Amino acid sequence: MDFLPEEIENYILKNTEKESSILRELNHETWEKVLIPRMLSGHLQGRVLSMLSHMINPATILEIGTYTGYSAICLAEGLQDGGKVHTIDINEELEEIVNTYIEKSNLKSTVINHIGNAIEIIPTLPERFDLVFIDADKTNYSNYYDLVFDKVKTGGYIIADNVLWSGKIVEPTEHLDADTIALIAYSKKVNKDDRVQNVLFPIRDGLMIVRKK
Repeated sequence: MDFLPEEIENYILKNTEKESSILRELNHETWEKVLIPRMLSGHLQGRVLSMLSHMINPATILEIGTYTGYSAICLAEGLQDGGKVHTIDINEELEEIVNTYIEKSNLKSTVINHIGNAIEIIPTLPERFDLVFIDADKTNYSNYYDLVFDKVKTGGYIIADNVLWSGKIVEPTEHLDADTIALIAYSKKVNKDDRVQNVLFPIRDGLMIVRKK
């Protein structure tokens, strides 16, 4: 499913800040060499994440789901001086490409790359976070939300990707797979949580943005 008509998407990208040369290279290499390249945040969403990070100006970021590192680099752009990004992914096969582009971006001392199960790693992180970005296995979104909530500072943000899931979230219930059911449950959970303010933005495949009150 295309997220937007091609003409509209081209117009949007034409009128959006360009990718850096390193991000453009990473984008190209991901599409050329990695399975399911559609998982990449890409130009538009990458600029949105960068803009949000600049607005929040976080000292600490947690990303759940590194993939090839594109979104981690974008999020790092808005960090305070001396800030850190902790990023977690279970796929060790992508570690080399992630580390390569983290180094090319001069972020080796800024982005801390964890390989393993996020459910197990998150409780071991002592930091409290200004911003959390969830973009991993969809069936665990609600679990990730619960695990990180107390680690998010008051006034901090939790952003979850793919909450529109290519429109599957509005299909008849008998057609829904486990991922779609989990994403619907996640949005309902957030929307009922009176500890947060939330807005679902129809950007690319849907970003649920939550501010902890």
